[in-house]
This record gives sequence, structure tokens and C-alpha cells, in this order.
Amino acid sequence: MRCRLSAVSLSLLAVLPSLAQAFQAEPARTSLEVLRVERYADDANPGSLRWAISTANQAPGRYRIEIAAVGNAPYVIRPATPLPEIVGPVQIVGTPWARDGQYVAIDGSAYVTGTGTDACPGAEPGQSGTNVRTTTLPGLVLRDTRGVELTGLEVRNFCIGVLINRSSHNEIHDNRIVANKGGAGIMLTGDDGKGQSTATTTVHNRIVRNQFVDNGDGLELTRGAAWNLVADNLFQSTAANPEPSQGIEILWGNDNTVVRNRFVDYSDGLQINWGNRNYIAANTFSGNSIGLSITGSENVVDGNTITGNGIGIAVRHQPVSAPNRFSANRIFGNGLKIERCEAGGACATGQPRGAIVFGVPGLEHASFIGSRGRGVENDPAKRARICTAPGQAECQPAPNLGQAAPTLQAVQGSGAARTVQGVLHGVAGQRYQVEVFGNRAADGREAERLLGTVEALTDAQGQGRFTLALPTTGETADIATVTATATSALGATSPLSAPLSLR
Repeated sequence: MRCRLSAVSLSLLAVLPSLAQAFQAEPARTSLEVLRVERYADDANPGSLRWAISTANQAPGRYRIEIAAVGNAPYVIRPATPLPEIVGPVQIVGTPWARDGQYVAIDGSAYVTGTGTDACPGAEPGQSGTNVRTTTLPGLVLRDTRGVELTGLEVRNFCIGVLINRSSHNEIHDNRIVANKGGAGIMLTGDDGKGQSTATTTVHNRIVRNQFVDNGDGLELTRGAAWNLVADNLFQSTAANPEPSQGIEILWGNDNTVVRNRFVDYSDGLQINWGNRNYIAANTFSGNSIGLSITGSENVVDGNTITGNGIGIAVRHQPVSAPNRFSANRIFGNGLKIERCEAGGACATGQPRGAIVFGVPGLEHASFIGSRGRGVENDPAKRARICTAPGQAECQPAPNLGQAAPTLQAVQGSGAARTVQGVLHGVAGQRYQVEVFGNRAADGREAERLLGTVEALTDAQGQGRFTLALPTTGETADIATVTATATSALGATSPLSAPLSLR
């Protein structure tokens, strides 16, 4: 039997070799030569960590450094002087971790001396500790490099545990970062050495599955750090932390992704200072004075669980009002009097607390109560003002474009046919998204459970109406009150509305 091939079949046969080449498996990586750290003495002789880093730096991309278990746990290397800066590509691996979960510690206590945060000076004379510009006394330094992987390590008792300065495409995973009492546990910064930002230098780094415990700031993304991933980490402060500031601070950092992390017992779990388009999703915030504190533009806070804080989401005034979006978050059990205010938090007398609070003062405002950093100038005349009366020239504008909360008016129907009706005021001729939340407590005023979303269009007078069908009776049987937010087409979300009882 003869088989005739069509022109189409012949053309497919012609391209098959090129398709095979296009989809073939990625070539195997060239095997790396292993440098073994088998001595914990801090010297330049073969087998030490200092020797291994110095050797790997001479031929970037050639080596993998493996730090072995020496003696009995705990395994600790105490450098007497700063280690060489790390030049990538290179892997540095504490090998016991993959076997039994033990970390190899790199401990800075031998050369970071002094008392508390005073041991960590800032870039400006007289300043020290967290919340001042600094790159002082780091443990492991990645500067102007790329392709460094760190895993299985405990980095502790430095001023900065790991400094990633103008460096990209690095991965820090499965480590413990502990008790670094200066800049941060891990600092990702584009700092040019003079405090200015550099764009495109500190990008596409991955910080995943690490434990950050009792660092001043757990992690910083500052001065141009962008397009970095921070995922599946624990950021926790305890009573042993002398300066519990932020789990993460984003300062002039843009387009970073922060997902599935836990933030526990800080002044602010996460603080964004004039950073834009950062995506904060699926995290858990608990025990913080403020869960999230936000300035900047077009940041998205989506699908987080925010519970047991003083304030869930605090939106601060800034020189130019800009939109930030909050959507589908579970916010409940907040409003606690947690007065922990190290360059963040909510300690002002009479400070409103709760789920979403606009106008909370930050350290840039004269009315802020708390530490702005050790040795930082504290002259109120040099700081921005928050005013209750609109239109005052010396005052900063209302946050989030001044977007007002909607008003929930009535619940209609019964059983499975219940609907919530409400109104909102905004810009004329604009589309708004309304999210309606349910709360179990009889006096619930937060956003415990998202019940649904509905669109509202404003008329020529800026008035919009909406009706949302509630889920079935069984799904809402324990819901006592409903609240709502409105988000404009520009992405500016309002505070929560006053609650409406379902009972």
C-alpha cells in the first residue's frame, strides 16, 4: 500500500527537526568543583570559610562551597574580621541542613562589639541601629554581583545579616536570619554608596523559605530594589529584640512581590514608604502594632489574613495623594492596644484603631509618637503635618485620593433571596468595585469574610447605587453584620463602611 503525503504533511516533516531542537531538554549544567569547609577556625588556610570564599572569588561560576558539620551541634563559625565580599555565580551550602535540619551558623559576635543597637553605627554621625541609612558591619556581602545561592545557614549577630547591594538574580533560601540589630536581617538595596537609588541593579532576587527572628527590620527592599520575590518566610520579633521595627520595609522599592509570609509582633508587619506597584498577597499579619503601613502608589494588598493587630491596614498621608488597592483581605480581631512604635506602629494618644485606618501618622509626620531611629533629628517643625480640616496649604492631602467609604442602607428579602443595598459617592461617570464583607460578632466592624463583589457606576453627580445578592442562608447563618469598601477605577480603596446588622 502506497501512502501519499500532502503538501501540509511534507511541510510539517520539514520543520520537525527544528521543533525537536526547540523543545529538547535544557542541557545539563556543568558540574561544579566543590570547595569543602571542614575547619571552623577563621584563617586563610585551606578548609576554612574565608579560604573557600577567597578561592571561589578567583573563578566565579566554577565552585560550590559546602560547609560540613564539624564536631557536635551547634555548628558555629565566628569570623574575627569581615569576610571577603562574595562574587557570583557561586553556591554556599550548609550541608547538615539537608540531612537533619541543623544550620551552620555564621556568627558576627566576635567583631560586632558594643551594647545593643549602639554597636551598629549609621552612615550619619550619631545615628545607630535600625531605621537609619547604613550598610555597616554586614555578615555576608553580595555587592555588584549576581548568581549567588545561600542555603542551610544561620546568619546571626551582625549589624546586617546578608547585604545584597546592587546585585541581581541571587537566591537566599532555607536559612535562619537571627538577631542582626542594625540595618536588617537581609538588606536588598540599590544604594549607590551616597544614599541615592540606582535602578535596575537590585532586581530578580528570590528570598524564600527563611526564618527571620529578632532582627531590627527583618528584610529591607530599598533605594531601587525592584522585581524581587519574597515568599514563604517567617518574620518574627520577640521580647529579646531591642528594636522591633518592621518585618519588611520597602523604601523607594517598586514592583516587588511579597507572598505567603508570616509577620508577627513587629511595630509594622510590613511598611511601604513611597514604593510603587508592589504586590502583597496571601500573607498573615498578627500581633503587630500595625499589620501594613502604606504610602506610595498602585500597591496591591490582596487576599491577606490580618488579625490580632492594633491597626490592620494603616494608610498614611504623603505629599501627593495616590491610589492603593486593598481587595479580598480577611481582616478581623484588630483594634488591640499594641503600642510598639520603633519607626512605625500606633502610639499616639487617642489613635483610632481597627481594620483599615486612614491618616495614621508615620515617622515623617510631626504628630508621630515613637522612635524615628537612634540619633535621628526630631524637630517637629521640620516634619509634615496632618490636618483634620481640608484645604489647608501646609497640610498633606487625604490618602488614597480621599476615597470615601460606601454607605450600606438596607437588607432586603429573606432566606436565600437576601440582598444588601447601598450607595457611594465618587467621581462622576466612573466605575467602582464594591466588596461586601461579613462579620460574626454582633458589633463586628471589620472584614472577616468576603461575601461578594458588585459594580457601581456613578451618575453626573457622582452618586452610585449597588445591590449585592448575599450567599445562601447556610453560608451566612453566623454572619451578624456586613461592611463594605469601594475601589475606584484608578485603584484607590476606601476605608470600611459603617456596619449594617443582618439580625
